Amino acid sequence: MAYDFLGLVNDVNTRLNEVQLTSSNFGTATGFYQQAKDAVNSSIRYINQSQYEWPFNHVEQEEELSAGTTRYSLPSDCKSVDIDSFRIKRDAALGNSTVKLAVLSYEEYLETYVDQEYNTSTGIRGIPQYVFQTPNFEYGVTPAPKEDYEIVYEYFRYPVDMISATDVPIIPERFRHVVVDGAMYYAYLFRSNSQDAVILRDKFEDGIKQMRSMLVNRTEYVRSTAITTGSISNTLFGRV
Repeated sequence: MAYDFLGLVNDVNTRLNEVQLTSSNFGTATGFYQQAKDAVNSSIRYINQSQYEWPFNHVEQEEELSAGTTRYSLPSDCKSVDIDSFRIKRDAALGNSTVKLAVLSYEEYLETYVDQEYNTSTGIRGIPQYVFQTPNFEYGVTPAPKEDYEIVYEYFRYPVDMISATDVPIIPERFRHVVVDGAMYYAYLFRSNSQDAVILRDKFEDGIKQMRSMLVNRTEYVRSTAITTGSISNTLFGRV
């Protein structure tokens, strides 16, 4: 069965011994079938809300800066932005290489660089070196760009509910069973079957814990930069 909205809803229908929907009647489904669709979306929403930054919600964004413009809006689906990920992209036509932007606090920008927003002189513009985030969920760069450079950054998004039968969930297919367990929990709640709902809720929560263990709780690799005694001795005596 395909891993899409229709397939997940039919997973619920199969478990509850209901007739499966088809692509032709999916959009007009009512009654329990509408509840099954709501249950699948509710399950996915809960999974997304249970962890602030799931890897599958990660997005790399690329957009064009405008010469002389300092501030830019973040995407409407942005949940949190990685302010350390901003970089100006190499552009052979403009003659610039890739530059990772250093981070400024908004207060430091206001104290030191904000005059660029009111100074119309093109002489103060250049290749941006710094990025800052504003309180109203925008970002800004300084110096103001002298060309329409491409900027790249990364953020975590808010997913949207599925609507069409062929919509594909953002959660990887290997966690399909977790999505379905959550949908079954909500389906049992809709049917006022509290006993089975409790059982599926616990199974659903266990599945989310496994997802978190596999996708989020990773051990970071740390590389030692210490100089060993042997290295020091070899250097001192010219054996390098």
